[in-house]
Amino acid sequence: MTDYGRQLSFGVSLDPSAGTWALTRRLARTAEDSGLDHLAVQDHPYQPGHLDAWTLITHLSAVTDRISFLTGVADLQLRPPVMLAKAAASLSVLTDGRIQLGVGGGGIPDAIASMGGPARRGQDMVAFTEESLGLLRTALAGGVVQLHSPYHAVDGYRAGPVPPKPVELWLGAQKPRMLAVTGRSADGWISPLNIYVPPREVPSRQRIIDEAATDAGRDPSTLRRVYNVIGVIGDHGDGPGLVGDVRRWVDTLTEWAVELGFDTFVFWPATDPERQFALFAGEVVPAVRGRVDALRSGR
Repeated sequence: MTDYGRQLSFGVSLDPSAGTWALTRRLARTAEDSGLDHLAVQDHPYQPGHLDAWTLITHLSAVTDRISFLTGVADLQLRPPVMLAKAAASLSVLTDGRIQLGVGGGGIPDAIASMGGPARRGQDMVAFTEESLGLLRTALAGGVVQLHSPYHAVDGYRAGPVPPKPVELWLGAQKPRMLAVTGRSADGWISPLNIYVPPREVPSRQRIIDEAATDAGRDPSTLRRVYNVIGVIGDHGDGPGLVGDVRRWVDTLTEWAVELGFDTFVFWPATDPERQFALFAGEVVPAVRGRVDALRSGR
């Protein structure tokens, strides 16, 4: 059993499609009114039908008051880390700290290249990502940023403003080398969707993160663990990911919290997002919180 004992949080993924932005804005307000913790926006700017993730987050932050936002995940090969830190710090100031950064090395090299990015692969991409995390952390702290390497040339940038609350860096990772970077250098792990990293494969990935964190002198329990969960709540027959009634969702997410070590769940509804958001926030989330609290306290 792997339960790191962290407080649970719950969010939903918002569709960045340009043709549905009015619905997306309404769903953001619904999620906030329902008491959810996070709104996540995927970052695939090479998709012609997608709005820019950072622009959409900025717009949605202006029509909400409490809920936090995260990029799920920002492509570091298309968003230079020092400039991304500037944008995140700025929006954090404007939203009283409602910003976290999910980042990734860039998983679709040909699409990145189509926008003029360097499209790094393999160990080159891993080294670039770890170095980028260090630059992001220094810039978000408001220090002087200076680094010359094969991947970056930053010559004494004086970073600011400093965010009113820490902007955490959660790394999207799937393979061993990037999972090890998560343990050494990130504030948390964002797992790909449950259809890409199914539950049976999670423990081996958690071990890689934990071992790397321990080797780096870090406490593994301080890292956030985020699971992107696609599925359908209700009796809808076949569907991608987790499909079943509220009870099955409660049982499953509880197990994934106390057995697999996840503390944050981001729901990707496969159908009817308005109805699915309501079921998730109103019935699944409070029941999972209560069940996990009872298990942890031995009741």
